[in-house]
Amino acid sequence: MRRAWPVLFGCWFAGYNLAQSPQPAPLKLIQTILLPGVEGRLDHMSVDAKRQRLFASGLANGTVEIIDLKAGKRIRTLSGIQEPEGLLYVADANVLFVADGEGGAVHAFDGESYQLIRTTGSLPHSDNLRYDSGTQRLYVGFGDGADAGLGIIDAKEGSLIGVINLDGHPESFQFETAKGGRIFVNCPTAGHIAVIDPGKRRIVVKWPVTSVKSFYPMDLDEANQRLFIGSRKPAKLAVFETKSGQMISTVDGAVDTDDLFYDAGRKRLYMSGGDGFVSVYEQRDADHYQPVAKIPTGVGARISLFVAVLNRLYVAVPRLGSQSARVLVFEVSS
Repeated sequence: MRRAWPVLFGCWFAGYNLAQSPQPAPLKLIQTILLPGVEGRLDHMSVDAKRQRLFASGLANGTVEIIDLKAGKRIRTLSGIQEPEGLLYVADANVLFVADGEGGAVHAFDGESYQLIRTTGSLPHSDNLRYDSGTQRLYVGFGDGADAGLGIIDAKEGSLIGVINLDGHPESFQFETAKGGRIFVNCPTAGHIAVIDPGKRRIVVKWPVTSVKSFYPMDLDEANQRLFIGSRKPAKLAVFETKSGQMISTVDGAVDTDDLFYDAGRKRLYMSGGDGFVSVYEQRDADHYQPVAKIPTGVGARISLFVAVLNRLYVAVPRLGSQSARVLVFEVSS
């Protein structure tokens, strides 16, 4: 027993050496919201920060679950969607957009009554959604192979007003906020990051990604001109410089990842993985990133959502055995 004692207190828990680091973990679990009856794979989430509503995609269940974060419970279920994937709540319009992958459409639901307002079709395998508030346009990643692209939807009218062609399914994409800013798109089946000029509606350059495969999530540190992607083969966090597209750093990443977020205020990254952990990284400077914690979540919990204004990280955990699907709510420490 005495020989085992130093091993016990020299162990690592949640990424911290207990014998040397009394500082609190970067994420603290403060709430668990159960979603009984939700089966199978979960997909993206979105939030109404003002009214504190969380929208969660039950992809395999064919539902969108609406959660009251103050009450800590589900208040509504939207059904009749074949395969809800991407979700995006647009506050200035009070509309929830849902990308229906199997239905090949984007549905718009009223944010008050939850009634279907309109549907925009001809978008097979619809997935991630982004909103440009300046132009009031909704962008949706869709399609596969030569039929893949970013669809551009007039968010007020629901009409499909343009398509930017891609070489493979867009797994994630991010906008630069500066005027004339670019769009960065992960295209893992094509083996590159596509850089798009939204004004010209075309790819201006492709950055080859050769050292990692199956790179799905993406986020952007625009101030430091750094782009982050998460890969599954191998499990890595990869960092790119956004002027040249050069990969400047890689760090061991969360296993089976599907979401990745940059916390600009704390200079951190949160990367959720299906192995049941959120990996947390500290940005030492623009070129150097240090793993600082692995926070336990649940098997299959690849989906997460960081909401800076609420100081929260939400993690969706699918049902496993007798344990129902749930959303874990983590408070983010300073």
